[in-house]
Amino acid sequence: QEKSSRLSAALFGEDCEISHDQLYELLKYAALGKCHNATQPSWCRIYHQSHLAGVVVIVLHEMSQLHFYKFYLQFKHLRRVFRHRFTLTPSANFLASLYGEGANLKPQNTAQGLTSTSSECIPKSSDLQCDPIIRKYGEKKRGLTSYTLTLEEQKKNDYPIKGSPGCKGYIYTECDQQRTDSSPLFGLDCEMCLTAKGNEVTRVSLVDAQGQCLLNELVKPESTVVNYRTRFSGITKKMLLPVKTRLPDIQTRLKKMLPHDAVLVGHSLNADLQALEMIHPSVIDTSLLFARNEGRRFKLKFLAKAVLGKEIQCEQKLGHDPAEDARAALELAQFFIEQGPAKVAELNLEMLLTTEKLAEVSQNKAAFQPQECRVQKQLNEPPHLSKPCFLDCLQVTGQKPLLLGRQDLDFSGLHQSNLSTSNKQILQRALEDVPLSTFSIIQFSLGPEYIASHLPAGLCEKVRSKLTDMLTIYAGPFEESFCLKSVKKEFGRCGPIQSLTVVTETYQPYVCIQYEVLEAAQLAVESLNGAEVAGSCIKVQRPVTAAVLDCDVLIKELELDVENEGVIYVAGLKKSLTEMDLQEEFSQLKDLETLFLPKDLQSGKHRNCCFLKFQKSQSAVDALEVIKGWTVKGSKLRSRHALASGHLWRWIWQMNHSNGKQGGNILYEKMEQLSDSEQDLRKKVKKLDQHIKKLYRSLQNNTLCVVLFPGVN
Repeated sequence: QEKSSRLSAALFGEDCEISHDQLYELLKYAALGKCHNATQPSWCRIYHQSHLAGVVVIVLHEMSQLHFYKFYLQFKHLRRVFRHRFTLTPSANFLASLYGEGANLKPQNTAQGLTSTSSECIPKSSDLQCDPIIRKYGEKKRGLTSYTLTLEEQKKNDYPIKGSPGCKGYIYTECDQQRTDSSPLFGLDCEMCLTAKGNEVTRVSLVDAQGQCLLNELVKPESTVVNYRTRFSGITKKMLLPVKTRLPDIQTRLKKMLPHDAVLVGHSLNADLQALEMIHPSVIDTSLLFARNEGRRFKLKFLAKAVLGKEIQCEQKLGHDPAEDARAALELAQFFIEQGPAKVAELNLEMLLTTEKLAEVSQNKAAFQPQECRVQKQLNEPPHLSKPCFLDCLQVTGQKPLLLGRQDLDFSGLHQSNLSTSNKQILQRALEDVPLSTFSIIQFSLGPEYIASHLPAGLCEKVRSKLTDMLTIYAGPFEESFCLKSVKKEFGRCGPIQSLTVVTETYQPYVCIQYEVLEAAQLAVESLNGAEVAGSCIKVQRPVTAAVLDCDVLIKELELDVENEGVIYVAGLKKSLTEMDLQEEFSQLKDLETLFLPKDLQSGKHRNCCFLKFQKSQSAVDALEVIKGWTVKGSKLRSRHALASGHLWRWIWQMNHSNGKQGGNILYEKMEQLSDSEQDLRKKVKKLDQHIKKLYRSLQNNTLCVVLFPGVN
């Protein structure tokens, strides 16, 4: 069974803030892994990194943690799917630190000097005996039968095998005749599109040993096409409209055309045979023939240029030409057989690839640097080697990172940039290109008009106001001579109180209580509304303001938030209790994973509440039932489902203490309608969430997806 990649459990509690260096560690290890001497990040762990299908980083420019909570209800997909969330410390040069420029991390030995073109970074021609081609085949020339894949090699590389359970219904070519070194070679290549079924053939090409094209046919897929992959396949909807040929027709024709001792040649031919749903016993795979270390493979385009001196898959053409690719693979196999392993090893393909990638990286960096900036650097600064970043390392190892973003964003220092003008265009390109790349950075933006408006400044006060209203409850009416101390004691059992004031403007006195955590305010509303407190039957409610009209909806969604899954809030703890006391007290609860005891960020003392995280959601539900009526050292406990994760709790505390403002000044703020620009922003955020949802659903299993809000917090 294939192992699935996963990230270690989310940090729980106050340890929810990470730096750009820590983010860099995570992305570098995810992208490169142990085979390139990258190390596990210091603050979390990626399990089975080698099984990662890819890494996708989505950057939401001009947006910060503030926007996430202001538009929490609009970020419907984000809050329901992304389990791990962290506060990212603000950075003056966010993109540069993300890509490794200026990050305070020691470069790994393998990456030392990769951004330089000095002779030190180019590997010297090593002893031929160490070359993976020589180690695999030896130095002597051999016939073609020495290079066909064995049955074990076919199984290991996912070739369709006769009698295999996964190949039920596949067509066998019946080419069972004994192969000799004079058996005929045929080059095969297919172009595929993505359908509801998966990868399906849309074009098939077969060439003979002389390079003559025997078959070059369009094929109509059986299932609905999801993505034509036109940039790579060259196939469009219009091209397939008149096509009548189906996969069974192609299978029949290929079966008739191939002699009984035919040897098929292709580059990663397993994918073509799987898409054709055909089984052929004798194959030469050029991606494996030109062997590399650590299971890596050369791309067909590189081999054609380095070995044959031919340019294929040119960017000027729309998509790949399968006949051209089939011919290139065939000629590569013929070259290898005729020249022998020693001659191929002498080409030093690894050195050629490294040199080519370094030149490409240097050109791209120069191209994206503004001209006046380049001139200024030449005049004023001595030459120096910038710290190599993992995107450079990716390119040198044969992987080309994908970069999509707005034209008005700063792309200096980035390696591949496909500029678009709108978020919709970026999404369309991403849906097509991301599945074909192992590392992608997709950048969305609210646009220059948002920056030009003064909305960001006003959002902070609106979020502060809303949070304050949600943390505030009114209780009453009380008798004129009621005991304030007993009221404070009763409401204090729901959680830590920030302020408590008596409202005397009413006929009978009321009490205004502002809590420090959302759970406490909600618990007070749920458990004390209609209760008898200080000799009076009271009503408990939140202030009626425009900001809290959707409070019930927000509370419900916070409960369902994936980050709060299996987490409960417990209040009424005596301050004399230590964390060890609580660990011992709650140890009898089934599947308890972690206990988080919030502390005052100024005094360091713990509050009278805690959060319990369970391994299973049902265990959390069961714990709520157990804790009902539970007394610890004479104090009765109250509990409910958690609403605020560690980073939100910390953020609320910081907002309440950042400028000494108390909620009372805001509570009577006049109700006002959202401005047109804010309404427009709400729509944009909702649309961005939908874009992320579409992109997320298109990703392969085992893909690490990171969404960043890089704006100043």
